[in-house]
Amino acid sequence: MNDKTLRLGTRRSRLALAQSGQVAEAVSRVTGRPVELVEITTYGDVSREQLAQIGGTGVFVTALRDALLKGEVDFAVHSLKDLPTTQPDELVVAAVPAREDPRDVIVARDALKFTDLPSGARIGTGSPRRMAQLNAYARSHGLDIATVPIRGNVDTRIGYVRSGELDAVVLAAAGLNRIGRGDEVTDFLSVDTVLPAPGQGALAIECAAGNADLVAALAELDDPFTRVAVTAERSLLAALEAGCSAPVGALADLLADGQIVKEMRLRGVVGTTDGTRMVQLSTTGPVPETHDGAMALGRELAAEMLAQGAAGLMGERAH
Repeated sequence: MNDKTLRLGTRRSRLALAQSGQVAEAVSRVTGRPVELVEITTYGDVSREQLAQIGGTGVFVTALRDALLKGEVDFAVHSLKDLPTTQPDELVVAAVPAREDPRDVIVARDALKFTDLPSGARIGTGSPRRMAQLNAYARSHGLDIATVPIRGNVDTRIGYVRSGELDAVVLAAAGLNRIGRGDEVTDFLSVDTVLPAPGQGALAIECAAGNADLVAALAELDDPFTRVAVTAERSLLAALEAGCSAPVGALADLLADGQIVKEMRLRGVVGTTDGTRMVQLSTTGPVPETHDGAMALGRELAAEMLAQGAAGLMGERAH
C-alpha cells in the first residue's frame, strides 16, 4: 500500500488554507495517505491592482498550475470561480465536491439589510459583476447607493465597515462559511437580485492528467450534481468569451419534485458596471446527463444573450 505523503498546492490566504485543509482531510480519508499543504503565492495575491486591471483570468491559478506541471505538488485546490474556462491538456479537474452556498452576502454597519441601507450608502466590492447587478437593482428600485471598488482579504474588507469608511461590503457566503465567520453576515442577497459568479461556492481539485491512480482516488470526492451545474455555468462564461473578472453572473439550479430532481434551470446575466444596461436570460430543461450536454446548455443560453447584445456590455473579453 502506498502511504507516501501527498502534496496539496494551495494559495496562502486564510480562506484558501481553510478550504484546502478541508479537502486535505477528505483526500486523506479516501486514500489512506497523509496530505501536507504546500503554500504558493500567486500574482493575484501580491498585486494590489483591481482584478479588472490585472486581467482577472488566471491570476490566482497560474502559479498553482505551474507547480503541478513541474511536479512540485501532487494536486491543487482552487476556488472554481477563479479557474479559467480553458483547461490545459496536461491537467484534469479530478473532482468538484458538493457546493457551498453560492449566494453573495453583505456585511453592513448596524446589522443593516441591503434594502435598509441609508440614502447615499457606500458599498464596497472588487467585482464588476456585483457592481453591475447592485447598481441595476438600485436604479430599478429607487435606491440611492454608491458601489466602491476595493481589494483585500476578508479582514481588510470587513474592516472598511468596522472603521466607518464604508456602510457595507459584499462577500461570498461560501468563503465566510468556510472560515467560520458566517455569523457576521447581515443580509443574504437573493440570486434574483445578484446572480453569483459562475462556479461560485464550488471548489476544483486539479491534478496531472497522467496520474491515473490519483485521478481515480480524487474522483471519489466528486459531486455529480455540482459538476453538471458548474459545467453549464462555465460553458456560458466561455461562450461569452468573458474572463473571470467580467461582469457576468450565472447559476444553474436543480429543480426538484419532492426528492426527485426533475430539471435544471440556467440563468445568466451581463451588465455594464453602472447598471444602466443589462441582458438577463434563463433556460430550463432536463438535467444534462453528460459533460457535453451541460456544455451545450451553457452555449445555447450564451448565444441567446449575445443575440440580445451581451457582447457590448463586457469590459473584458478573454481570448
